[in-house]
Order: sequence, then C-alpha cells, then structure tokens
Amino acid sequence: MALALNLIIIVLALVCLVLLLKTRPKAQEWQPKGKPAGGSYTPLPEGEPVHRWSDEGRFQLEVLGESRYQDTIRELAGEHGDTSANAIHPALLLPDDHNPYEDKAVAVFLSGRMVGYLAPKDAIAFRERLERLDLSGKLTSCDGVVRGGGMYEGRRLSYSVSLDVDPH
Repeated sequence: MALALNLIIIVLALVCLVLLLKTRPKAQEWQPKGKPAGGSYTPLPEGEPVHRWSDEGRFQLEVLGESRYQDTIRELAGEHGDTSANAIHPALLLPDDHNPYEDKAVAVFLSGRMVGYLAPKDAIAFRERLERLDLSGKLTSCDGVVRGGGMYEGRRLSYSVSLDVDPH
C-alpha cells in the first residue's frame, strides 16, 4: 500500500512539473542595450588615435576571427594573382568594452574596416600596456598587413591579418 501511494505521488509530481514547464511564459532573451540582435554587433571607432605602435615591420601580433571578415580582407588584399598577398594598411585598435561576447576585447580595423579581434590573451596584455601608458580605453594605431590568399591546387587559400605591434 505504501509503495502504491509513493508511486502515485511521484507520478502526480512529474505530471505537475511537465505542466508547469509547458505552460510557463518564455523568458525574453536578454539583449545588451545598444547592441543589434542576431550577432551583428560591430564596434565603431570614434575620434583620432592617441598613440601609434611600431615593431619595426615585424608584424608578429596576429588577428583572430578573420574567417568572419574574409570578403573584406580579400578586398583589402588587392589584386595579387596566384601569389600570396602582402598588403600593408593603416590599422586601428579599439578596446571594445561593450562587446557582448568578450569583456576585454580589442577590435581591429584596417583602412577603417573591421577585420577581427586580438586573441583574448593578447587583448588582456594589450590593455595592460595601454594602462601602463595611461591610455586605457583609448583608440590607437599601427600598420597591419594582409597576407595569404595564394593559389594551391587550384583553390585560393584564406587570408590572415597581422599587426606591427610587439606581442609581448
């Protein structure tokens, strides 16, 4: 008898739980204020850069996320035939405090066009350098290079972007 009563209580609890889950109002998806929906967030640099970086043309600091910007980067690479591109452009580095995906993000622009972000580890180190120079949150500049895009076995390879900023 006690076993049957326990089974009835468990079944009733499960039925109530299922009904609650099916009939509860759906929570509205949280959107950061001022950010477009659907992953279309792009920061906008404002003003003039307050500092110019240079690592004497070494271009060792890599930009990530270029796959999302390959069309833009391909245009910036210019015409280079079957060989790899090596196109240098003015770059802007924008500490992106409003990025909904990464709280310490640093956005990268070449010739005024978004091309990706610094890797999280590099972004933190870059922000620390800005802080040491009393430039926290400020727009800075350097040169950037678009490389790649050469032909291999009949297919065009992807492009990459590197910056003339000492990565250390």
